[in-house]
Amino acid sequence: MNLSEEIFKRYGFVKRARGNFLYTSKSKRLTDLYRADGNAVLGWGGTGGSITPFTMLKNFLNRGLTGFFKTPVSLQADKAVSELFSSQRKTFFFYNLDAALFFCRELSADDAFVYVPWNSENFNPENKCVVIKAPLAWGTDIFIAAVSSELSVNPALLKNSVLIPPALLSAVNRSIFDLIKALQNMKEKDWFIYDTILTKYFKREGPYLIPKVPYEKYESFVLHCLDLGIVLNPDYEGMSIVPFNADKGLFKCLKNNPFEF
Repeated sequence: MNLSEEIFKRYGFVKRARGNFLYTSKSKRLTDLYRADGNAVLGWGGTGGSITPFTMLKNFLNRGLTGFFKTPVSLQADKAVSELFSSQRKTFFFYNLDAALFFCRELSADDAFVYVPWNSENFNPENKCVVIKAPLAWGTDIFIAAVSSELSVNPALLKNSVLIPPALLSAVNRSIFDLIKALQNMKEKDWFIYDTILTKYFKREGPYLIPKVPYEKYESFVLHCLDLGIVLNPDYEGMSIVPFNADKGLFKCLKNNPFEF
């Protein structure tokens, strides 16, 4: 499904994105549970602090740091993931999960772990290589392999890694620090308030929603919700995300217009 095209057909252009919401040219506010497949897990624009990832990006753009220069933000990336995982780490970047996992398994065969915020109870700080998707509301997936500082990395293993320009890397770093703060503040109490309506259609794990709707009916369900102004993950194997800090009345439209399956 071309989700962007389906939104456009119903509501016109998306003119602004903020928090859990998309604002369209036909004056319709959409509740976004897809959030760029988790890139915008913290919301469009970040957590709303005075210094956002895109404030950092703008500042670095103004300084012309758009090339692949070595700057202090490289060290800050190591600092951010070390704080997140409570262990000393080095960072390497990839544009897809398979490449990041291949790197980790080549580096430390049986010790690769994919970290999902709020859903990684089995995480052990002693894992030698941890992969996390940067929680940055950006159009491109950025996966970070956080490698134990105890390991030496053969340069031959880095053939599928990518360099992130300093301006963008500054935003990635800020998003990790924002995630650390959000992990401290956002808990189960913030997720279950939507259960009365959503658990008919989803199994919830932390803030993530896994479809109960059968595969063969899922596309119809996504379009039904989109007609109501709710944007879901169009991939059946993916997960939608509850709207952080939003009024639970957002889903009254789905309660009043249920999807039968």
